Amino acid sequence: MFDLTDVNYLRRVAVGSTNPEKLNSEEDTKAALAFLNKCLNEPPRGRIVGIEKNFAILNIGEHQVVLQAMIYHVGFPRRPGWMPPEER
Repeated sequence: MFDLTDVNYLRRVAVGSTNPEKLNSEEDTKAALAFLNKCLNEPPRGRIVGIEKNFAILNIGEHQVVLQAMIYHVGFPRRPGWMPPEER
């Protein structure tokens, strides 16, 4: 049984494009998915406590750009030692 009171560290993992000025490549998406899987499978194992679903259609000049992203909020009982510091 998972209880939210056990969550002492929360990490936000974005999979997909969230910035129209810097579109993610397929390699970036694969790296984000690999990091999410590492968060969910390596000790201390994280749990998904929330999901944001983002979708936007932008007109840049004559082109339409579709931005899609799933942002996972992964909770941990403590900050994993293998986890790099968050980028601001």
